[in-house]
Amino acid sequence: MGSSQGSALSTNVAEFVEKPSARGEVLFVDCLPTYVKELIAGGAAGAFAKTAIAPLERVKILMQTRTEGFHSQGVFQSLKRLLKHEGILGLYKGNGASVLRIVPYAALHFMTYEQYRCWIINNYPSLGTGPSIDLLAGSAAGGTAVLCTYPLDLARTKLAYQVMDTKASFRNGIHSYHAQPVYNGIKDVFRSVYMEGGILALYRGVGPTLIGILPYAGLKFYVYEELKRHVPEEHQKSIIMRLSCGALAGLFGQTFTYPLDVVRRQMQIQSLQPSNQGGDPRYRGTFQGLTTIIRNQGWRQLFAGLSINYLKIVPSVAIGFTAYDVMKSWLRVPPRQKSKSVSAA
Repeated sequence: MGSSQGSALSTNVAEFVEKPSARGEVLFVDCLPTYVKELIAGGAAGAFAKTAIAPLERVKILMQTRTEGFHSQGVFQSLKRLLKHEGILGLYKGNGASVLRIVPYAALHFMTYEQYRCWIINNYPSLGTGPSIDLLAGSAAGGTAVLCTYPLDLARTKLAYQVMDTKASFRNGIHSYHAQPVYNGIKDVFRSVYMEGGILALYRGVGPTLIGILPYAGLKFYVYEELKRHVPEEHQKSIIMRLSCGALAGLFGQTFTYPLDVVRRQMQIQSLQPSNQGGDPRYRGTFQGLTTIIRNQGWRQLFAGLSINYLKIVPSVAIGFTAYDVMKSWLRVPPRQKSKSVSAA
């Protein structure tokens, strides 16, 4: 009964799309190459998901970088503190850079994932089409997207971190941050960082980022697609199902790679800490960063902000995957089962 109703609904939707009034839009969408549709779907999904969790992302960065007044407070108190001193806009500081980064990042991530997946299936048929393909394609796609958009992530972190530059009233007597210039936007960050150390400075922290994103991106796609395979056919297009699978995929992948994210954040803001807040040496690599944090800050610092990351990763990954699937349907991207033949064509 349910399946027949679902089939009838799909037929009605298809008939509606094919109506003459929408024919121009349909023809335009159909004329787009598949990879362009995947870029559009991925970019839109990333922007929507990132904006939805921007306040939690801001607080997480403040906790990861041990910003004065935030590293010992919980999520709710940190949000209240930001609202009190910076207002609603303070919750979204750095979100412009974040969205500017996430649109090309998510677009490249999803599109290259699909392309890498087709390439692996077509060139290495002995590997089959199982979850191992999603793991390999997801990892390669994550690395590609990071290398192309990392400077924007660096700018986002620096803008989100400079809370003490704009508000001196969090705690009396705190002035160590005021000696540092306040960035006035993304272009100002790029100019300052480039003058400080050239192109390489724009990629400070990219080592732990790549080491973390390769397993995280692979695991995220692996878990999401594997969970979807076990969902009954009649529930395959359920929004709740996609949200649930996406949330579990994000939680699983993030738990295993979170310490690398902490190292990356601390490497990104080292130039803003001339005294290194306690005399910690500057990190020259991922492994040194991990060992130094454990020795000087304690192993718990490697998981600072993990609780808030769980709070944000559930809606972020869930919304991202769901929006991507919905956008692919709206843009009439061929079903996954046809990916091999489409690529070959």
